[in-house]
Amino acid sequence: MSRGADHDVVAMRGAAAPPRRNGELVFEAPWQGRAFGLGVALCERGCYPWIDFQARLIDAIAANGSGEYYERWLEVLGRLLVEKGLVSEAELELRTRDFVSGARD
Repeated sequence: MSRGADHDVVAMRGAAAPPRRNGELVFEAPWQGRAFGLGVALCERGCYPWIDFQARLIDAIAANGSGEYYERWLEVLGRLLVEKGLVSEAELELRTRDFVSGARD
């Protein structure tokens, strides 16, 4: 992925833009920053085109609202990773259960 492509994350506007305060990204919980970083890093490694992720995020926010932005982000990331064969649905469900139960942070 070229340097110009990661600029798309920084330049996102509207409902699909990450929450900001004084121009800085805002994460209310550590998992949000990790999910954001994972999504950007996988895109930079060529696992999927940023435009695909962004379009899906816009659709998810339109369908569900942007109030839980990073939940939408994580939902889109999980679906995309399953579709690309980078993780199985079962693995994703196991990790989600581990996180919810506190077995993983």
